Amino acid sequence: MNKTCVVTGAGSGVGRAVALKLARQGWRMALIGRRLEVLRETADLAGPDSGSLCYPCDIGDATAVAAVGDRILADFGTVEVLVNSAGTNVPQRSLEVLSLADYHAMIDANLNGAYYCVQAFLPDMRTRGSGTIVNVVSDAGKLASPKAGPGYVMSKFGLAGLTQSINAEERAHGVRACAIFPGDIDTPLLSKRPQPPEPAARARMMRAEDVADCVLFCIGLPANVIVEEMLVRPR
Repeated sequence: MNKTCVVTGAGSGVGRAVALKLARQGWRMALIGRRLEVLRETADLAGPDSGSLCYPCDIGDATAVAAVGDRILADFGTVEVLVNSAGTNVPQRSLEVLSLADYHAMIDANLNGAYYCVQAFLPDMRTRGSGTIVNVVSDAGKLASPKAGPGYVMSKFGLAGLTQSINAEERAHGVRACAIFPGDIDTPLLSKRPQPPEPAARARMMRAEDVADCVLFCIGLPANVIVEEMLVRPR
């Protein structure tokens, strides 16, 4: 396997945890996120021998993603794995208060951005005849809840559909996709809840590293095996 990987949302949370675990396994990584300073923090944590390069980009911008994709392929030559872990939510998230601007921002970050990244790297995978795409979804992509809000839920259901579509169309070309549906994770995204959870509640949640282990499991499977969906929750 050509150990090159693109990780979105790599500046914090699950994206950073995935990047650090892959670095320990000798992967070369392209780290994508909106803020260069936090991407550099991830690269520093991965270590100077990790071969990590930082690519600040708003993945909700299709033109920007296409340009970054070209840069990454020029820098790395090829990309074996794409991990779509970027995502966001907003405090004012219920149907009663969700603004149109916040709705579009969530769809762009959680769904459109993943689609743009897939389209940036899938042709290279298809031509080469191998590739793995892991989409970090949410258990809100299985069942709606007021806790998540409709914009987030809609984006995550869409991301699940994107995963299924990749497998339906691309498995014959050697490309596989996995959707991971985590329950509550103690990450900075929790601070955007209308009522952020107390420390005792956070202590019962999963850690970003737990979800990263699930991502690495999917990546490390034999090439002829696909885990199409993985639902994982705190015990």
